[in-house]
Amino acid sequence: MHPLMTNIKPRVALQKLSPVTIDSSAIRVPLAIALQQNRIASFHSVRLIHIDTNFFYQVQPQVNKAPVYLSASNGKLLPMGDWLYAQYLARLFLEGQPASSPSNPHAAHIAMAEEEGHDCCNAATACVLNNTTGTKVANVSRLTAFDKEYKYVNRILPVHKVTFNRADGIRIYVETTQDRFAFAMDNKRAVFDNIFQLLHTWSWLDALGTTKLYSIIAICLLAFTTSVLGIYIFFITKTKKMNGNGTLKARRNHRYTAIVGAAFTIAWAFSGGWHALEKFKTDDRDAFYISNHFPAKINLDFARLQQAVNKPVSNISLIKMNEQTWWRVLTSTDIAFVNAGDYSVLPNGEEKYAGWLATQFSKQTATAIKSVTAVTKFNDEYNFSDKRLPVWKVSYAKHPDRYFVETSTGRLSVRVNDSELREGYSFAILHKHHFMDWGGKTARDYSTMFWVFFQIVLIVVGLMLWWRKSTK
Repeated sequence: MHPLMTNIKPRVALQKLSPVTIDSSAIRVPLAIALQQNRIASFHSVRLIHIDTNFFYQVQPQVNKAPVYLSASNGKLLPMGDWLYAQYLARLFLEGQPASSPSNPHAAHIAMAEEEGHDCCNAATACVLNNTTGTKVANVSRLTAFDKEYKYVNRILPVHKVTFNRADGIRIYVETTQDRFAFAMDNKRAVFDNIFQLLHTWSWLDALGTTKLYSIIAICLLAFTTSVLGIYIFFITKTKKMNGNGTLKARRNHRYTAIVGAAFTIAWAFSGGWHALEKFKTDDRDAFYISNHFPAKINLDFARLQQAVNKPVSNISLIKMNEQTWWRVLTSTDIAFVNAGDYSVLPNGEEKYAGWLATQFSKQTATAIKSVTAVTKFNDEYNFSDKRLPVWKVSYAKHPDRYFVETSTGRLSVRVNDSELREGYSFAILHKHHFMDWGGKTARDYSTMFWVFFQIVLIVVGLMLWWRKSTK
């Protein structure tokens, strides 16, 4: 079920958007003026986003609250901005960048801004709602909690669910504050997902709470014990002589092939039971995040910021570290930290910020940090179920936990210790067949499915042989 589930996915054009270089001339109204104009006294975060050729300050008043969108051209508030931007992002992920988009959005933006009567808020709204080339949007809703379709395994909240008016009923889930593709579901996958929940995750036992975990562990123990006893019996007994007896020959063949299948039963039962046991631990990662409050009077001199990093800028955000405020600047090649006061650049700012975040979550001292390592792809320790990328892994000399922090959001992605690492390796290798990684995902999926099918055949043949013997 699991390999099939990971391969039955709706097709989307993109899962990650290419950064757009921002020209300082596109920022016609300073951030402080736009905030003052809209009576915003303080805020949690700010970024620059664009809807087609129209640029906006995306201002989040408080952590986890819906952001507002202020025009970088005239400071006006974009009505229902987050609702519009969610649709704009979802369509980009679903269908890709429209072929008609200008090659130089900054020049087009400036030209339109200078046109008499042009209003970027109206233009952005029309771009989203009056789109004649893409699929029509049927519904948009903002999720602040997980539900039956968008489950906890997806990790990211809050998100917008954008449903498109298509025969397959496709829904794209997006995180507007990070321009992030979170999940996609269509009617075909929804049917399979329901079957998957019944047969693989046993959702029909959810009402039992932790009793469900006890049930899974009990069955795993039963399968493990049965397999071990079967192997023991294999070695202490001998095969009867066949003497031309077809039934005895079938039983002998079943006996020798079953010993191979039993090894995989043990692997799945052991790793599955251990994985279920780990679920008794409280997953409190969502409680660890940084909630900033920046005054509206903060100054953004975009031209000076661009000069400080001396590279094309694709986005900005504000962070606070050690009582100092920094612009976190995404450039064409890296991430720079620029002091919000004197515009000096902090060497290795991203790495230092990752270490600082980990100290806030772990309550360890900065001097206790052993290493800070960038993680740009999933591995056995930080796997796909953790969802967020890129992150930084922070390890301590005398502290068993490793902290994986997401610097773009100031959140803890996951905390891992040696016990959890061993369980992770057990589940990855014994349960999900990551020992086949040398052949890629396809080989790993085929290995899992083949050995499951092999066991099903053995069980069916074993039952037939037992039935034949019992009815004689």
